[in-house]
Amino acid sequence: MKTDFLVIGSGISGLNFALNAAQKGKVIIVTKKKIIDAGTNYAQGGIAAVLSKTDNIANHVKDTMEAGAWHNNKKAVTFMVKNSSAAIKKLMTLGVNFEMENNQLKLTKEGGHHKRRIAYVGDYTGKEVETVLVKRVKENKNITVLENTFALNLLVKNKTCFGAQVIKKAKKTAKNIKIENIFAKKTILATGGIGQLFKHTTNPSISTGDGIALGINAGCKTKDMEFIQFHPTALDKKLSPLFLMSETLRGEGAILVNNKGEKFMKNRHLLKDLAPRDVVAREIYQQLKKGPVYLDIRHKSSEFLKKRFPQIHEKLKEISIDMSKDLIPVTPAAHYLCGGIVTDLHGKTGIKNLFAFGEVTCTGVHGANRLASNSLLEALVFSNQIIKNLGKSTSTIAKSVTGDIFSYNPYTHVKNIPGNAFGVRNLLPSARVAMKLKHEIKNLMWEYAGIIRNCKKIKKEAIPKMRKIEKKLDTIKTINQEIAEARNMAKVGLLILKAAAKRKKSLGCHFML
Repeated sequence: MKTDFLVIGSGISGLNFALNAAQKGKVIIVTKKKIIDAGTNYAQGGIAAVLSKTDNIANHVKDTMEAGAWHNNKKAVTFMVKNSSAAIKKLMTLGVNFEMENNQLKLTKEGGHHKRRIAYVGDYTGKEVETVLVKRVKENKNITVLENTFALNLLVKNKTCFGAQVIKKAKKTAKNIKIENIFAKKTILATGGIGQLFKHTTNPSISTGDGIALGINAGCKTKDMEFIQFHPTALDKKLSPLFLMSETLRGEGAILVNNKGEKFMKNRHLLKDLAPRDVVAREIYQQLKKGPVYLDIRHKSSEFLKKRFPQIHEKLKEISIDMSKDLIPVTPAAHYLCGGIVTDLHGKTGIKNLFAFGEVTCTGVHGANRLASNSLLEALVFSNQIIKNLGKSTSTIAKSVTGDIFSYNPYTHVKNIPGNAFGVRNLLPSARVAMKLKHEIKNLMWEYAGIIRNCKKIKKEAIPKMRKIEKKLDTIKTINQEIAEARNMAKVGLLILKAAAKRKKSLGCHFML
């Protein structure tokens, strides 16, 4: 199979890039579940941008830099913010219906922001954006979507990428899976984050760090992998993933209280409950040692809450919590990777013809801690800009690109493999082992690379344990999605632990005892 552009991932950055690239040539999107299954769906808050006369680029840049502990690349931050309003306008032309008031965008506020600058759709902005982009992609004749298709390896030789090797399930009822190559002039990693490496996370089951593992194996450089953002307020109930209590709740007046009813953030930061996420997450973590922590928004009317937070209101109602009358139990959870594969301002990696966008990357805009609602903005801005640098494209692949040059790859010759790669029932014994090791990785990462870390323990205990897990996975000779995901998780987990051990001083969301 050949194409001009191969996009791995179907979140906001991948879909947005695909729509841009379809103007230049043929596009194939591969996604390991359904096209709609993406981390974007879980973004409740909104998209930050300079959209008000009372705001300006300098203010947004300053807030971003402060939240990132000044570890950000200011050039990248400025680039993103300057293009922020254009990104919002483009989404509106595609059909995203942001909240409006008097024919103007209605803006909200979140932690770390000194201005109301966040465009939103209720409390399901990500879901609305994803739905609209999926619709536009399906309408485009130049885009082909391959669902239930897992990217196993990038096809790289002499620091040049020629596409990817994928595991594909041909039919819904098929017991066998097929490994095949997809050749492309340009390959794009848009696979999202790594939240599933942690025991407690707001990320969906697909967030297993696949894109970063693919990039590492291909020879890409990574940066700032130690900076894992833990969202302060996930619903403190036994759910997987944990349900997110949007920061816009606090933006609209919700207050954090401990089990004694004390407003514990008022003396911790000038912005109180709207302090940057790393500050709030650590304080909640400490408070939880003494007892439960709650969000209190009972001073708002039921009518307001139903209209402003419809998704959250319904979710809480399912578990018998009335947010207009009851306190909402919350806990921190792994939420976002601030680092990733190093790219320039146009998505270029260190491998020729390989690009990356969104959470899988390290553009430098987030620094040591991401400012709320800058994630969707980053994904949009950078995947918008690259199209200007693609040049002319044709719908054919260079003659030199053939499967023969990848004969060194151990999986290239495989046509069909037994085993169900897309479910937990009737798994091969090796896949069951992989699932068990996944759980070990989650527990290990939460204990050693969580909200508060210890450098000595990471070096002496965590890193050796993760290497042991990697060795166990290396003994498995069969291959399917479950096994591949476990290997990716171990590889990325080890990278995070090494980065955390190397940075001995606390910075942003990396907090060392």
